[in-house]
Formats: sequence, structure tokens, C-alpha cells
Amino acid sequence: MSLLSIGKSGLLAAQTGLATTGHNITNSNVLGYNRQVVVQSTTQPIQTGEGFLGTGTEVAQIKRVYDDFLNRQLLGAQTNQAQLDTYFNQVSQIDNLLADTTVGLGPALQSFFSGVQNANSNPQSTAARQAMLSAAESLASRFNGLSSRMKELNEGVNSGVSASVNEINSFARRIAEMNNTIAGLSVDPSALPNDLMDQRDALIAEMNKQIQVTVRPAENNMLNVSFGTGQPLVIGNRSQELATAPSTFDPERIVVGYRTQGGTFSQLPDSVLTGGQLGGLIDFRNSGLDVANANLGKIAAGLADAFNDQHKLGIDLDGNLGGNFFKDIHAYVGYDTRNSPSSTVKIDAVVVDAAKLTASDYDINYNGTDFIVTRASDGVTTTISPYPQTQPQVIDGVAFSITGAAGGPDHFLVRPTYNAAQDFGVELKDRNKIALGAPISTSVPTANTGTGKISAGAVNSNYLLPGNQLAAPVTLTYNSATNQLSGFPTAVDVTVNGTTTNYPAGTPVPYTAGAKMTFQGIEIEITGNPANNDKFTISPGSGVGDARNGVLLAGLQTKNILDDGHATFQASYAQMVNFVGNKTREVQIAGAAADTTVEQAQAARDSVSGVNLDEEASNLLRYQQAYQASGKVIQVASELFDTLLSLGR
Repeated sequence: MSLLSIGKSGLLAAQTGLATTGHNITNSNVLGYNRQVVVQSTTQPIQTGEGFLGTGTEVAQIKRVYDDFLNRQLLGAQTNQAQLDTYFNQVSQIDNLLADTTVGLGPALQSFFSGVQNANSNPQSTAARQAMLSAAESLASRFNGLSSRMKELNEGVNSGVSASVNEINSFARRIAEMNNTIAGLSVDPSALPNDLMDQRDALIAEMNKQIQVTVRPAENNMLNVSFGTGQPLVIGNRSQELATAPSTFDPERIVVGYRTQGGTFSQLPDSVLTGGQLGGLIDFRNSGLDVANANLGKIAAGLADAFNDQHKLGIDLDGNLGGNFFKDIHAYVGYDTRNSPSSTVKIDAVVVDAAKLTASDYDINYNGTDFIVTRASDGVTTTISPYPQTQPQVIDGVAFSITGAAGGPDHFLVRPTYNAAQDFGVELKDRNKIALGAPISTSVPTANTGTGKISAGAVNSNYLLPGNQLAAPVTLTYNSATNQLSGFPTAVDVTVNGTTTNYPAGTPVPYTAGAKMTFQGIEIEITGNPANNDKFTISPGSGVGDARNGVLLAGLQTKNILDDGHATFQASYAQMVNFVGNKTREVQIAGAAADTTVEQAQAARDSVSGVNLDEEASNLLRYQQAYQASGKVIQVASELFDTLLSLGR
């Protein structure tokens, strides 16, 4: 090997070093670029009598500086950041909506109950009654408006999910194509297509911002990409595409899955769709939007039920018992599209007890014998029994009515509060039909000689049962000799110090001052010391100038009705606002922490794989000097050759 060849090998190696360094410098701002270094080795020496004589150098490899551990850390930080940013952008919209004093529910609730109180102040005033109806319509409009905005957010989530799935599929196809290209160029493991591998990593990083992925090496330098619990996206040079479709229970809810070659859609559980924008959207929908919508619906359904129940216990200006003030709230029922075509099952679910109402959904499955109702929030099950039903079965304040025949293992989803805010409306349109008066009135004849007094009286839901409404006055007479009251037309319950005793119809009742006496759904109390033959009268109410039931209606504002009698309507709304606000703040803080984590992971990755321009400038000088030195070797070889030629002349 001549000195000329040695100089030439050094020249070529230095030239490669200069080119690689220049490549690093020009790509220093390219996202995901991993710096490259030239790995040199000595060429095969020649054995001579004096020993092994070196023959120069060669470039063994242009190596990509890549740390898989640091890259995985960065991917994990970025997908978490993308999920939290997406969640925050969505949940902050609900937070702003609910907390707004102009469009929030709180002011509308206050205004409605103020309207009830104003009507009570002058129950004969048609203007006050009309104002109460107007306030009710405004309240309904506020519920409807909030529900409409949440529906818009749900549509936004659907669009975002579809767009994210399309992005993921696009990345998967491109990664599979690059896998195929890289595999074809990786015959020599020491000569790998570094730039293509960087581009593939950049695609994976972008996909990872859509959904958290797991990357594993495959043969021929290909990479397999999966998500969740191992669901595939890229296998070698083939991509497995995701698809979207309406939920089998709710056409307004887009879900994610795989679509087979035959066109069958197989839904994936939401639990595997984590990380990235897609994971953020799914998480927001499940733990943010659905929860807020269900709790808003619980307030709407609870208010409608409680107000209607009390309104029915009053009488209007014509002396008639009240009807529904608000519309009954019927649950959303989703019929699984995969149910048997022969199934004729129909389900109706109506909110009938505000106190027992939850914000949970309910799964109903037919197991071949029974319909099993499962509360989604905690898995508690209830069997519909008997079936066929003789009457609706009440579960958590919801009356379930199931008719028809199942065609197999049919499946249904019942969401009692899902559409409650959307369906909330005022049923009563005639102001004269507002039942502000009480259906009974009490009086004490002036002829009485004792000091006995009777309470104004009240009625409970039993008063609405057939035959219990008063058609004529009931007169009770006190007998001082026996200390008893007589004249009750039906059986009567007497409660003294928490103990209740039932007395059959026509049986005199022992008198105890302040005892609560209940018959036909009528509740009265008599106090004082009545004299012999003193009488107490309970008569049908007239509704004229009476606001006793209206006072009870207004009292619902401050009564603990929801959550099994532990929260008022406004307190429940405040809890809902606090939940959303706390969730927003929690995600905001977690997002700030995620930003810091990404910065740290990026810095750690760049410290190994990133381009340091100062270092590259130094390498330029080093390779320049090596190039010049190798050129000098060639010059010396040339001069020596010239000297040899001159000796031969």
C-alpha cells in the first residue's frame, strides 16, 4: 500500500466527516433529527519483514446517535401533555358556562322561586300568576340552553374523535410504508438509512400525540406500533386502521373500533384509548361532559318531579286539584342495535322520586329468564320481578316499565337524567290552573266553649288516591267524659311522641294535645283544652285567596330534596359547579407539570441525540485539519515520487 493511498483514505474519511458534520448543522432545527457521527476504523494492515504496515483508514459506519430509553421517556411525556391539554381545552368551556352569572342556572332558579313567592303574596292576582309562569318558562329555557351547549360540546368531541382517528390512520399507513422502505435499505446493518429512520420516529412521535403508543422492534429494522393493551396499529409493513361509528345505544355518540374486511365494526373499550388528543377527548367525555350533563339533568328531573308532586296537592282558582306544572321527565332508553330482530321489548322509565334519583346510567340485560338492571356507577343489580309486570318497578326513584318479549340476550341502556335538562319544560299554560291553594280548610265554630284549636291542616300523596278527596265537611266532636274525638269517616293514625297507633273507622280516638292525626291523606293537629261537645271542622278548600300550597311550593327552594334528602336544588348545582371547577383546576395544574416534564425529557434527549452547534463547529475544524493533513500526505507522496523519477534520468 503506497503512501499516496494512505493519504487518499484519510482524505476521503475527512471528506465524509465534513459532509456528516455539515448535515448535522443544516438539520439542527429539524424536529426529531438525531445527530450523526462518523465511525472510522483502520484498514487491513500489510504484513512485512519489519512487521504489520498500516494501510490507512476507512469509514466503518455513519452512526445515528439514538437513545431508546430517553426517546420512550419523551414519548410518554408528550402523549400525557397532549391528553391534558385537550382535556383542559374542553372542560374549561363547561367551567365558563356553568359559572357564568348571566347564563348559569343559579340566577334562573332564584328568579323562578321569587316568582312563586310573589304569586303567593297575591294569589288572586292574574298578573302575579302570569309572572310565575313566565319565570318558569325562563327557567326551562335556561335548562334547555345549558343542555344545548353540552350537546354542542358532545358534537365537538365526536368531530374531534373522528379527526383524531383519521390522523392516526394516516400516520399508521406512512409508518408502514417507511418500514417497508427501511427494511429494503437495511441489508448491511452498518449502513442504515439514518434520515429515513429519523423521519419514521418523527411520524411515531406525531401519532403518539394522538394516542399513546407502544413501539417494539421487528425484523429488518422495522418497528411494530400498538396502543392500549396491545391493540395493533402497525405490524411490519402493514397498517391496521381504526374506524369510528355511532354507538350501538346512542347514534349521537361516536365510538372507536376496528372494521373488518367484511365491514363489521368491532368497538374498542374506552379504557384502551388513552393518551394523546384522542385519549383526552374520550376522558373528557366520560369523566367531564357526561358527569356534568347527568348532574344537570338530575337537578332538572328532581325539580320537575318534586314541584309536580307538591303542585298536585294543591287546588287552583276553580277549586280543582292541581296537575303537572312541569313536564314529566322520561329517561333516555337506548336499544342495542345488535338485539334480536324478533325482540318486541319496549322500555319506559319515568322519574318519580327526586330524593332517590342518582346521576348514574343503568344497563338492562335479558338473561333468558329475567331482566337484570345494573347501576353503572357501582354495579348494584336489581331484578325486574315479576315479569310480565303488573305495575312499574321503582329503582332509585325511576319507575321502570318493560313490555314485550325478548328475542334473545337483549341489551338496553337507560339514562334517566341524560336528556332531562333538554326535555325540561312547562306543561301548565293556564295561569288560573296554578294550584296555590290547599285542598282543605279547617275551622272552629264560635259556639265552642273550650280553648281547643285545630291546625290549618295539610295533605300528603295519599289524599290523591280515589275516594280520599273531601266531598263534604268532616266534623270532629270532643267527648270530655271519655277524652275522645269522634267523627273520623275512615281509619285514622295517631302519632304521639313518635309512636303511631291506628284506629279503625268509626272508633273514637283518645285525645292528646298536639298529637298528629292522619286520615285519607289529611294531616291535622288539635291543641288546647276543648270542652265537651266542642267541634272541629275539616272542609274542602275553595282556592280563593289561599296560598298555603304555594308556600309549600316556594319552600322547595330551601328544602333538602336531592341526594336522598341531603341537598337543595341550588346546593346540588353549586356542587356541580365546584366539581367542574375543581376538575378544570386539577387538569390545569397537571398540564403545567406535564409541560415541565416534556421540557426536561426533551432536554435529556437533546443532550444525547440533539445537535450542538458549538460541538459541530469544532468538528468542522477537526475534519478540516484532517483533510489538510491528508492532503499534505498526498503532497509528500507526490514529491517523493518526483524525486524517484529524477534519480532515473
